[in-house]
Amino acid sequence: MPGQPTRDSPEVSVVMPCLNEAETLAVCIQKARACLADNGVSGEIIIADNGSTDGSQSIAEAGGARVVPVEAKGYGSALMGGIAAARGRFVIMGDADDSYDFSALMPFIEELRDGCDLVMGNRFKGGIAPGAMPPLHRYFGNPVLSGLGRLFFRCPAGDFHCGLRGFSRAAYDRMKLQTTGMEFAGEMVVKSTLLGLQIAEVPTTLSPDGRSRPPHLRSWRDGWRNLRFMLLFSPRWLFLYPGLLLMLIGLGVGGWLLPEARQLGQAKLDVHTLAYSALAVLLGFQSVLFALYTRAFAIKQGLLHESPTLNKPSRYITLETGLAVGVVLMLVGFGGSVSATLGWSEKDFGQLNPSVVLRQVIPSILALALGFQIVLGSFFLSVLGLESKGGEG
Repeated sequence: MPGQPTRDSPEVSVVMPCLNEAETLAVCIQKARACLADNGVSGEIIIADNGSTDGSQSIAEAGGARVVPVEAKGYGSALMGGIAAARGRFVIMGDADDSYDFSALMPFIEELRDGCDLVMGNRFKGGIAPGAMPPLHRYFGNPVLSGLGRLFFRCPAGDFHCGLRGFSRAAYDRMKLQTTGMEFAGEMVVKSTLLGLQIAEVPTTLSPDGRSRPPHLRSWRDGWRNLRFMLLFSPRWLFLYPGLLLMLIGLGVGGWLLPEARQLGQAKLDVHTLAYSALAVLLGFQSVLFALYTRAFAIKQGLLHESPTLNKPSRYITLETGLAVGVVLMLVGFGGSVSATLGWSEKDFGQLNPSVVLRQVIPSILALALGFQIVLGSFFLSVLGLESKGGEG
């Protein structure tokens, strides 16, 4: 239901981050105000000023907007400051460079009224005017990052980094956003997905911005920061899958070379390659352990939710199970090392054939290392579990 037009409790707060936007700020405010007024929506316009020196503050006040000074620098910082000061039940955020159409806010508001927690604009569905988006962003950056967002988090958004979006204040409070830079937009989508919030998408247009100065966005720097954020929030893709792949490669090549040296084209693969295969298994296993550590910590901090798929096997992976597996592996490794040493003693500790003895030594060292890591990892994961239980008592 539309909210009643009161000063203290507007239905919609339109928040625009601002850093020297004197050329375009007035028209953005005018479009947003007209849209709200023409559709009978009670609302307010908030300009989250991040230290403008071109008179943007006076322009905003003259246009009827409320200026909220935000000292902490950064796109995310400005938005967090503006949203914190917003009084509306719903918040719509968008850049103040006149690239987004603030006269077309009703599709966002209608989706929010219908119960959506986050409503994303999609510029690829709504239309991108010539010159509005650099080719690097349009054909590479945005499609790749949006595709990774859907792959990593199963997010329904097709335009992961569209700056025009709306959300309920209740949903925003649950997100607990923290990033201060351009990755703020990505963090909002990721956390909304992880929290299971209802996300909708509406077509929106993108026009060339009306500024004469260069944009604040830095393509490679901000693109990397967004990618880095998504990787840090997806331990499966950052640690687990690469680790499992590395282990499979190491085990496959190692198992192929363990019985004897192999000919591959003109190259003869022997114990040197076997040693690198063992290293691949070891590094891959370390990566898998990091995935388990990261996931356990993220769940504890409320950054990720427990997965029913992973919870079933975790019931059987206890401290005692890990200790048993680790000890068995270390015993196997120790036994292989003793056997190799006894074989050496039979040769009066003299010269050995490396191609033969290393086929016993390398797997033994690998078993010792993996067993030791499993024991330590089991204790560490158990400590994390005890910490969470301790907080309940």
